[in-house]
Amino acid sequence: MFIDSHCHIDFPELAARMPEIRAKMADNQVTHALCVSVDLPDFPRVLALAEEYPNIYASVGVHPDYEDTPEPTAEQLVELARHPKVVAVGETGLDYYRLEGDLEWQRERFRTHIRASRACGKPLIIHTRSASEDTIRIMGEEGAGTDKGGVAGVMHCFTESLDVARASMEMGFYISFSGIVTFKSAKELQAVALEVPLERMLIETDSPYLAPVPYRGKMNEPGYVAHVAEFIAKLKGVPVEQVAAATTANFFNLFAAARA
Repeated sequence: MFIDSHCHIDFPELAARMPEIRAKMADNQVTHALCVSVDLPDFPRVLALAEEYPNIYASVGVHPDYEDTPEPTAEQLVELARHPKVVAVGETGLDYYRLEGDLEWQRERFRTHIRASRACGKPLIIHTRSASEDTIRIMGEEGAGTDKGGVAGVMHCFTESLDVARASMEMGFYISFSGIVTFKSAKELQAVALEVPLERMLIETDSPYLAPVPYRGKMNEPGYVAHVAEFIAKLKGVPVEQVAAATTANFFNLFAAARA
């Protein structure tokens, strides 16, 4: 019924609890999860989970926050993305919130991921924080998105403005909402979620981070994505089943390799 489109269940604090994690997914009607790569040294453990469990998929990429890690090449990413359980490239993007100084290396890494996505035909998972102007600019320059003849993707854990959401959707991207949208303080983000149509929306946990209400402050996990869907349903005044059906269809439309 629900799909967690972005989680990090390979992280040790969750990987050690996989039987419990999977049981809670089943209890909450969470049928699939996408385990997202953050660097190449740890990619094997991401892929191992996807290979072990039929309802878990993987991505390959290097997070923009990771400074001291091997820099990927487009050729490496394309080769690793050939695996049938790897359904996306990323997470990638720009993050100016935590890092300072000359961040050109981050922008070049982002360009590398976009080029790999175009080469292998698998969608991008984009992280952007305090960097939306450069993110959209580089997406356009590198031909990310279906409007440029590239591949679609998702703006994950979205916290930006409605203008950024619209610019992303014009490129063929989906907008993914995490547990942040359930926070009482997230009124501006809730206003954005109200405007994003269900046919362009995904839901996620980004676990182990950002647990939704009523679990805020606790360790997050894929089973909690149902609470994100329930909140969005109430926000839009539609049945939760409608949110579940739309976001599930969107997941398989975007991550076409997951249908294979």
